Amino acid sequence: PLALGLYTVNAVYGDTITMPCRLEVPDGLMFGKWKYEMPNGSPVFIAFRSSTKKNVQYDDVPDYKDRLSLSENYTLSIKNARITDEKRFVCMLVTEDDVSEEPTIVKVFKQPSQPEILHQADFLETEKLQMLGECVARDSYPEGNVTWYKNGRVLQPVEEAVVINLQKMVNKSTGLFTMTSSLQYMPTKEDANAKFSCVVTYYGPSGQKTIQSEPVVFDVHYPTEKVTIQVLPQSSTIKEGDNITLKCSGNGNPPPQEFLFYIPGETEGIRSSDTYSMTDVRRNATGEYRCSLTDKSMMDSTTITVHYLDLQLTPSGEVTKQIGEALPVSCTISSSRNATVFWIKDNTRMQTSPSFSSLQYQDAGNYICATTLQEVEGLQKRKTLKLIVEGKPQIKMTKKTNTNKMSKTIICHVEGFPKPAVQWTVTGSGSIINKAKETRYVNGKFSSKIVIAPEENVTLTCIAENQLERTVTSLNVSAISIPEYDEPEDRNDDNSEKVNDQAKLIVGIVVGLLLAALVAGVVYWLYVKKSKTASKHVDKDLGNIEENKKLEENNHKSET
Repeated sequence: PLALGLYTVNAVYGDTITMPCRLEVPDGLMFGKWKYEMPNGSPVFIAFRSSTKKNVQYDDVPDYKDRLSLSENYTLSIKNARITDEKRFVCMLVTEDDVSEEPTIVKVFKQPSQPEILHQADFLETEKLQMLGECVARDSYPEGNVTWYKNGRVLQPVEEAVVINLQKMVNKSTGLFTMTSSLQYMPTKEDANAKFSCVVTYYGPSGQKTIQSEPVVFDVHYPTEKVTIQVLPQSSTIKEGDNITLKCSGNGNPPPQEFLFYIPGETEGIRSSDTYSMTDVRRNATGEYRCSLTDKSMMDSTTITVHYLDLQLTPSGEVTKQIGEALPVSCTISSSRNATVFWIKDNTRMQTSPSFSSLQYQDAGNYICATTLQEVEGLQKRKTLKLIVEGKPQIKMTKKTNTNKMSKTIICHVEGFPKPAVQWTVTGSGSIINKAKETRYVNGKFSSKIVIAPEENVTLTCIAENQLERTVTSLNVSAISIPEYDEPEDRNDDNSEKVNDQAKLIVGIVVGLLLAALVAGVVYWLYVKKSKTASKHVDKDLGNIEENKKLEENNHKSET
């Protein structure tokens, strides 16, 4: 490298400066010497080396004491380079006839420390020019320059908005520079979270270089321009019994800490922090809610609707009625929105609402009237009606001769609630028959059945009793030798009566055939036969005359 056409050596501060003698060693060399030139041009010799005696001598120069080294090829080395080493050094080779000289310029460079932003502002306020901080880079040589950046872009000076002042100070003992750049800045709201940094530009042995500081973010204060109110938790619907919190916020920094809350029905605002809580809200809490700054300068509002659902069931609870009575039932609702109503009986959803013009036993059960608001989660109501249908015992008795002709089945069909207890007695002894079998008790009805083989005409008595009444019914039964079909057997569990149409049809066919055969006979014989046939029918229904007399006597005794 050349400086003004001269050979230049660039050295780093604190390193060793190496300066070769750029002259060819002539024949007859006596010695070589190094000197440097003072600013006024006068020379100062610092090193000598003889070519014959091979000895080296260093002049008594305080700045270079114990720092110099001169090699055999007359290369001069200076340890621990200093800023004061920036001089014009000259290599001299001397013969008897000539003195040759070659100058060398020494340049010393020192990299500054990483710049730091000191004296930082605690916060920045919009619309106010204030000191943001000072960027300091120390111990540089030669002096460097400082540039400010915001979000990676250079900050250019702007009157009354961006003011930059750079100061450079030199240490007299070391000759090193310290650069201090102060930044006065007027921030805007958009400068929140902006990154400020500074960069020092300096020169080194290989050219221009830069070092950047760590970025700094400042808290920017700006006034509130808008107030916002919101309802917490953020749910689309609110129902009675919920707890809600009103939260008011301002978009300033720092945000406001106190607000005025305006509640429906209240003329004055309620001073509070940024939240106002309400517990177990009722429907009368529906309305417009507002909040503002404490100076009432800004305001926001929201409307709250508290959904409700009322259900009235008449009658409700446990209700006891008598069979055949009417029972009007009504389930009415009042709600903030259209509600869905449905009925459940004994855990089964009903297709229609219950209506009782004449109560039956099957109407008894547990009824639930339920309603819900589908748009409002968790808002549902239900009430229960436990209907009890009572009735005094009702009895109907039937008899039938079994197909084996060896026994007869007597059935006592019983209705009533509470379930009646059934007892059987037989005329004469009055003893209780314990071999009766009962069907399942369904909808207030069941049957008690016994099988007997009477050798003579008897009277069976069925006694049904519950808390309401005791009912007694008797039935005459002929001896086993006399078939009886005057009453059809109840074959259904619900005790409904049914006529054996097939048996009647067979009897009709048989009678028809007999009549056809008798027409071919003698008219008299036909007359006699018809009389006998009629007598048989009478006997079949009533028994023979003697048996009927015995039955009448027994009935008379029983009545007595």
